[in-house]
Amino acid sequence: MSTEILARHECFGGSVRFIRHHSESLGVPATFGIFLPEQALKGEKVPVIHLLSGLTGTQETFLIKANAIRFAADHGIALVAPDTSPRHTGIKGEDDVYDLGSGAGFYVDATVEPWAKHYRMESYVGEELPALTESLFHLDAERRGIVGHSMGGMGALIQALRFPHRWKTVSAFAPICFPSSIAWGQKAFDAYFGGDPAHWMKCDPTMLLRSGCRHPSTILIDQGTQDQYLADLRPDALEEGAREAKQSIEMRHHQGYDHSYWFVQTFIADHIRHHAKGLRA
Repeated sequence: MSTEILARHECFGGSVRFIRHHSESLGVPATFGIFLPEQALKGEKVPVIHLLSGLTGTQETFLIKANAIRFAADHGIALVAPDTSPRHTGIKGEDDVYDLGSGAGFYVDATVEPWAKHYRMESYVGEELPALTESLFHLDAERRGIVGHSMGGMGALIQALRFPHRWKTVSAFAPICFPSSIAWGQKAFDAYFGGDPAHWMKCDPTMLLRSGCRHPSTILIDQGTQDQYLADLRPDALEEGAREAKQSIEMRHHQGYDHSYWFVQTFIADHIRHHAKGLRA
């Protein structure tokens, strides 16, 4: 598969690269970011964590704002960061609002037009991107984790609960936990799934837990108590669903923290350690 390196930067003894390729899942060119630690550059297969950004994010957001690279370098772990949606698909209105279309793929595979042809972020994140990066770089497919923030936290939970064989570890910052119960989720699900509730169930972390989906590892989640979107994120519903499913979960509530990447930066070292421990077990 043809790829183009758009930028390359040396960082913490490793290398950060932003790469464009034609995506079969999305039907358009896609861009991702990757951090390769020193060990990978020397030919050693290393564990990898996939980073999913939230609404309006890009392939740069998590790598630049979260301060994750320095800790990943300490543990010899690679990082892979996709964009949050396809771009320039030609779908009318895809750039009109922040919470639908460009920058807002919700990491789902749309089932109705005009979205179904290109908006297939679940397949891209879960299948195509891991296969591509593991073919290009020294990444260990058996030691793969996933973490996300906000909409990306929802995406990480969906991937881990629906496809636990793909991801050995999982964590999230302020995830959208019960999207079928809030306006954000209902708007996106109506557009991407044509209002079919059967598809909502498959893309809602709380509903997945209630249906019996589980991940074999402990899920780490951090949530700020001053998060401006707290009423919409519904961590309470996720905790209840985890109890029903007997899912091991560590939900940490942090006084005074909001939804920003200042919050993510504060606790990212804990998340990298969480993944490092699980990926090296």
